[in-house]
Amino acid sequence: MKTIYTENTPNPNILKFVCPTQLTAGGVEYKKDDSAENSPLAQVLLTFPFIDKVFITANFVALEKIDTIKWEDVSDDLIEIIQEHYDDDAIIYESKKKVPFTLYAEMTPNPAVMKFVSNKLLVPSIIEIKSREKAQNVPIATAIFQEYPFIEEVFIAENYISLTKNDTESWDLWTMDVRSFVLSYLQTDGKIFNDDYEFVTEIPHEVAIKSIEEMTDVEQQIKAILDEYVQPAVANDGGNIELIEFDEQTKTAKMLLQGACSGCPSSTATLKHGIEGLLKQMLPEVVNNVEAING
Repeated sequence: MKTIYTENTPNPNILKFVCPTQLTAGGVEYKKDDSAENSPLAQVLLTFPFIDKVFITANFVALEKIDTIKWEDVSDDLIEIIQEHYDDDAIIYESKKKVPFTLYAEMTPNPAVMKFVSNKLLVPSIIEIKSREKAQNVPIATAIFQEYPFIEEVFIAENYISLTKNDTESWDLWTMDVRSFVLSYLQTDGKIFNDDYEFVTEIPHEVAIKSIEEMTDVEQQIKAILDEYVQPAVANDGGNIELIEFDEQTKTAKMLLQGACSGCPSSTATLKHGIEGLLKQMLPEVVNNVEAING
């Protein structure tokens, strides 16, 4: 009997395969060149040329594919494979030696935002909590908000957490205290997100992020440039950038800034002198301007 089912994520190239029970207490990611010795399932999945990454955490397996393949063409076969490994208890073999969490604090270009980097993957996709009311399905955000009233936003991506404070306190006084609190939370197996949490990033009402299938050829080219040349640096600064749309009449690319990049004083200069210049160089006479909307 099939018990595995799929759930979409904000990233059209990532699909979740949800299992009936918890698979692991932590989270692990496998890429093409990884041996995936402790996951028979990941070893099999990575042999498929269209699978780029396998992420296993909580009660699901998240797969990232290449752009040219559609999920509806392959998802049924993947469910069969994951179901077989689930039934054989061969999705992941937990190490008997538990690797403890480590955490270090890192400044970002945004003086209101401090980034806390873990030695383990925390989430399969972006979590952005911009108010206390939206934190009910993200226990770690709830705990942080309750402990530190001056923290207003929580942004979690891959192996780091970016926290945005208000003007009442200084990070010089609170960084080590917050680091100790978050580290203790992680080390005592505090839950990061609930099993029923939907990875839907909070974005302004007027913004709609297109799927790769909805993008024009130029928009796909811009996205590819952002993903390869811009996104790694932006993530390193504790933020995220997404293409909203490209206006062919004005030759303007509109971007959504999230995390530490949202509201950052230096983001305007980065857009104008960095990203805009890069797009002009790589797509000459196609892109003239870059505009940003803060998430």
